Amino acid sequence: MLFERPHFTEYVMARLVTLSLTVFVIFTVILATFITDNMTLALVIFLLWLALTIFVYAIYRGASKMQRELNKINTYLKMLDTVDTIELDKHFFTREFEQLNENLTKVLQKSKKREEIKQRYNAKLKLKNKQRGDMISAIAHEFRNPIASIIGYAQTLQDDKDIPASLHDKFLGKICNNGDKIEALLGRLVLWNKFESGEAKLHQSRFDLLSLAQEVKSALLDDKYKSREIIIQGEGREIEADRTLMEIVIKNLIENGLKYSKEDVLVIITDENFSVSDKGVGISEDDIEKVTKKFYRSGTHNWDNSMGLGLSIVKKILALHNTELEIKSTLDEGSTFSFKL
Repeated sequence: MLFERPHFTEYVMARLVTLSLTVFVIFTVILATFITDNMTLALVIFLLWLALTIFVYAIYRGASKMQRELNKINTYLKMLDTVDTIELDKHFFTREFEQLNENLTKVLQKSKKREEIKQRYNAKLKLKNKQRGDMISAIAHEFRNPIASIIGYAQTLQDDKDIPASLHDKFLGKICNNGDKIEALLGRLVLWNKFESGEAKLHQSRFDLLSLAQEVKSALLDDKYKSREIIIQGEGREIEADRTLMEIVIKNLIENGLKYSKEDVLVIITDENFSVSDKGVGISEDDIEKVTKKFYRSGTHNWDNSMGLGLSIVKKILALHNTELEIKSTLDEGSTFSFKL
């Protein structure tokens, strides 16, 4: 471009050459006035020209080096979003340029760090959005069937006034059961939210784990699994823990066994271990590490884990008690869920 601003070196050299020529002409005129010998005059003028040339060349080298360093800094500024490392030389003629280099390096490093923080934040935001989408999808999936059942039975009772009493009572029972299922799902969501927000706290007490397992067994068999069998082996084992949360753990593990197996579920309590085993559909090797993740759903044998929260909640409760859930499973043979006491 015709009116484009000059580079640093061009600007310095233009000014310097103009000044040098002016000085050379002035000193030449002065020397010519006072020196009458032509040989001496020529020698002095040559030496003056040589000194000015060396001076201009030295300034040119210094200005060129400064321009290269400034270009390097400018390049980093232009490529701030793409550079991974910052490697700037620190060889300057003046302290001001050296400090400029150091300060700009710090600015670049801070900018890069902010960019990395921003990228991590965006990644977390995308993950949160994905989890929120998964949660909505899971909630919709889990709530759709019981709600549809309630609506269906209620509409049947409303439309058919002459329905037999036995069928009337059966439909009301179905409505109640599906209502209880929705309440249980909501309770699970509330509990999961407490764990996620860090609001869940332990209320520890001493209690017998065997007695608690027997209570859970009675509740499950009296409620949804009247035709099933839960075998509990072991002797009384007192532990200090949050009884309410441990009840949730035991209920989730036993109910998983009942849900995915048609045979008996075996609960074994020892001095060091609590385990629940079934001979059900099992879990594939690829899914074992994933089934404890929230909102995880697998198509394998319809292993949906009730919104993907059941085992996730179990894992968090056990973590609060300084232990962890261990899963051993073989596809189509069965699974064992256990944790150390």
